[in-house]
Amino acid sequence: MSAEQPDPDAPASTDDERVSALLFERYSVDDIEYDDPSTRRYITVTPVAHTMGRHANKQFKKSEISIVERLINRLMQTDENTGKKQQATRIVREAFATIENRTDENPVQTLVTAVENSGPREETVRLKYGGISVPKAVDVAPQRRVDQALKFIAQGVKQNSYKTKTTAAEALAQQLIGAADYDLQTYAISQKEEKERVAAAAR
Repeated sequence: MSAEQPDPDAPASTDDERVSALLFERYSVDDIEYDDPSTRRYITVTPVAHTMGRHANKQFKKSEISIVERLINRLMQTDENTGKKQQATRIVREAFATIENRTDENPVQTLVTAVENSGPREETVRLKYGGISVPKAVDVAPQRRVDQALKFIAQGVKQNSYKTKTTAAEALAQQLIGAADYDLQTYAISQKEEKERVAAAAR
């Protein structure tokens, strides 16, 4: 009696589905908790770390990209790392491994919390009254809060790793852990606090 051949049309096994749903084949993106309801719809978490720019030419579609990939893209926006996506991806992967070893928590959850904590809620704009420029405090849109948070985190990584012995992956891990814990010594949190302080003075 011949052995039973597998059905090519049969769905993949549960194990294959579970593995394919892991970021970097290691981190689960399920059961991520969101503390800030205003930014939740703009922080997308998926197991895909590289979409090959499928949303690049669509306005306001960047929020559909995984927050991990958006962080990777943000790390590339420097003179030294422009276009080096594989290098930026490796930096994020190594930083996630460091976060997991230090905190025993899912680094994806740490990233989401860090982004929520680093986004300023208020900032200032310049209004002109009869030729006089006057600062005015305004609320920050949720999508811009996420953009600003990623910007501050990337700037903190560059500041802490440029011409120092600290690697970019180590600097990123420090920034994400510090921002998730709301450490005022972290660059991203300090920038957020500064923007909100200036806005409070301009009310």
